Parts: sequence; structure tokens; C-alpha cells
Amino acid sequence: MRWVLFLLLAVPLSAAEPDWAKVEEETMRHFQALLRMDTQNPPGNETQAAEYLKKVLEAEGIPVKLFTLEPNRANLVARLKGNGSKRPLLLMAHTDVVRVLAALWTHPPFSATRDGGYVYGRGAVDDKDNVAAVLMTMLLLKRHKVPLDRDVIFLAEAGEEASTQVGIEYMVREHWPEIEAEICLAEGGAGIRRKGQPAYVTVQTAEKIPYAFKLVSKGPAGHGSRPLKSNSIAHLSQAVARIAQFQAPMRMNDTTRYYFERLATVSEPGDAARYNALYHPEKTAEVQQYLADYEPGHNSMLRTSISPNIIRGGFQVNVIPSESEAILDVRALPDEDIEAFRAKIQELVKDPQIQVVKEERNTRPKAPPSQINHEAFRTIEASWKRIYPGITTIPSMSTGATDMAYLRAKGVQCYGIGPMIDEEDGPLGYGAHSDQERILEKSLYEFVRFKWDVVRALAAAASN
Repeated sequence: MRWVLFLLLAVPLSAAEPDWAKVEEETMRHFQALLRMDTQNPPGNETQAAEYLKKVLEAEGIPVKLFTLEPNRANLVARLKGNGSKRPLLLMAHTDVVRVLAALWTHPPFSATRDGGYVYGRGAVDDKDNVAAVLMTMLLLKRHKVPLDRDVIFLAEAGEEASTQVGIEYMVREHWPEIEAEICLAEGGAGIRRKGQPAYVTVQTAEKIPYAFKLVSKGPAGHGSRPLKSNSIAHLSQAVARIAQFQAPMRMNDTTRYYFERLATVSEPGDAARYNALYHPEKTAEVQQYLADYEPGHNSMLRTSISPNIIRGGFQVNVIPSESEAILDVRALPDEDIEAFRAKIQELVKDPQIQVVKEERNTRPKAPPSQINHEAFRTIEASWKRIYPGITTIPSMSTGATDMAYLRAKGVQCYGIGPMIDEEDGPLGYGAHSDQERILEKSLYEFVRFKWDVVRALAAAASN
């Protein structure tokens, strides 16, 4: 008995596993509190979430700073100090959410309703699940007195959904020393459940860069009763039709090549054969067309994409307008020469009445992919396997944009992670930005365990 007591006393507090039943209860309390805050962007009002996090963190003795460019739009930075032998680890999550049409929701969007093993609310998977998981990780590191080789930094940022100028752009430009790090873990990846069973997990290591192109069509105005061959809308419509049929050439990078190779190993035989055939010169064209028709997300991962999303022209039924325009949503591969691509679109239009203009707007910066062979990716892969034994981890490139682009542009190795979600939820309308949004309670708890595991593996002192 005395020997057992000695062993128990000899185990450092930092090595003890948390009481996960209590952690889950606390996680749900914080998660629901955050979901019940209306932080729709615009206007954001993220300060209410930042103040809540500040109160919880400071109650545990964790130092916190708030940084605000605009009123009521605070960014929070909390830091646990390490011994400095390794560069910091940044844990980033955003507190704003996209807007809602409340009448379309079964459960009120800011009610954080628990029903059937799910939690419903705007932000449930984008991105207050991540906020809650990072909060719990910081609290557990502090409570268990985990000695750290790296500083661990928590950035709860404003403005990710529609106004990066008050969030990550502001923090990088004005307060970079507060968040500078070697590695960042943020949103962008996910675990995929298929028919109730974990199938694989994705880790975002790259993302496409968004641009807006404008087609400006000009011609003489006139009376609608006397049609003109130079009608600006007619010329514009023909140009839009040509662009809509255009597909830029397929170009793989390390992330997408690895993605399709690994995806084939966890897919049904027919899908696996298609993904493998992407590399076959005689079959790739047919496979690419299949993806364009049936898997648009995968098709977009292969190339710089164009989607004509807005058309403007005319003001009266009997007046031929002298000018009309179309806005194109261009999502570029990380290494795309965007001016050369604009010139390609101008050549495709083949119309002297139409000019192709790259709009100057607030967008993410061009940034290279993060390294797949980095310590962080290997650690993430190992941590997921401890949560879901035997699971396959796949690096992915987001077709949408995240704030990690700002950090990658500064040389930070960034990895997007996320909880296990049901593959069927997106088509059913339960995903991020949908008119319903939900997360499995079980997945939220597992995500907290994963975050705790991977952060300890990356940041804890070697002797811990």
C-alpha cells in the first residue's frame, strides 16, 4: 500500500488525465453560453464573447488582453508562458457568425437547444465549437500545471466572416508580436462520419485565394423598340456564357495530390477508381468532367475556378443601357499568377466591347501551403488516431477562404482542424452557413480531448 501511495504521489499533476465527465459538463456550459450570444456579422458585436472568455480565463489566473479597432468588435489574446526553447503555438478561433433568417430555423438560432444528441445554433460548427475547445484546452493546461516548451496563445478573433479588417488583418498589422508563432491550429478541417461511423479526418494545409473580377460591357444607348447589335447586355450575356463553360487546366500541388491519393483509400470502389484515374493521362479528362458534374467541390480543388454570381444592367424596359456588368467570383490556386489569369479571361471573352477588371477589395493574401511533412501535421495525425483508432488523416485544400492565409503569408505553419461531423448533414441543410446548424454533443467532447492531446504533444516540455 505504501509503495502504491508513493507511486501516486510521484506522478506529477501535469501527467494526470482530466476528469472528463466534469470537463464535458463545463464544455457544454461554455459552449451554450457562447452560442446564445448573437454575434452575427455584420454588425458582429464580438466584444460580448471576448468579455465572457476574458472573465473565465482570468478567474483561472490566465493573463488576457483585448484589442479593438472598432467599438464592440474586440479580439482576445490569452497566453500561457513556456520556457522559450521552442517558438509559440497559436490556437485561433473566431467569435463572429454569419447572419441568419430566423424564421427558417426549427430551433431558434441563438437558443443552443440540445435535442437528440445534437446542439443546435448558429456557430455550432463555425466556429464556436472551436472557441469552446480552445478555451477548455487553455483551462486544462493551467489547472494541470503543464510545463511548456512553447508559449501557447489563444486568439479569439473578430470579423472572420465578413470584415477581416477588424480581426486578423488588424492583429497582423498592428499587434503581430502578440500572436507571432511557429505553428497555428485553427478551423478548416473536419472529421467525417459516414452512416454514423468515423470514416476519415481532414486537415486543411492550403486554401484558394478569393478575387473578384468584373466584366464591363459598353455600347451605345438607344430605344428598346430599335434593337442594336451592340447592346451591352447581349454582349455581356455571351461573355458570361463562354466563361461559365470554361475550365482552367488541372494543376495539383502537394496537398491536393496527397488528398486524392489518401481519399481513394477510404472511398467506395467506384469513387476510389476515379480518384486514382486523375493521374492517368487517358482517363483524367473523363474523371475531371465527372467531378465537374457531380463533385463540384473536388473539381474546384483541381484548378482556379470562376463562378459568375452577379449581373447588373439596365434601368427601364424601353431603354438599351450603355453599360452593364457581371461580377465573377474567382478562387485561385495558391500559386496562380492572377494578372496572367485575368489576361486569359480577357482573351476568352473575345469582345472589344468588354473589359475584364480585377476589383480591388478586401481579400485574403496570397500564401503558400503549409508543410505536410512538418512536426505539427504528424502530431495531429497521431492525436486523431488516439481519439479514433485506425482513422486516416488527409491533408486538404479549402476552396473557400480562412484567416490562416494572413498567417501563412507571414511564414506560420497553419493547420485547419475540426470536430467529427456527419457527411449527410450538409445535403440535409444542417451544416455551416445553412438554415440549420448543429453538432453532435459526442463530437464536441471528442474534439476537446483531441485539442488537449495535440496541444500537449506540440507544446509540453519534453519531460512532461
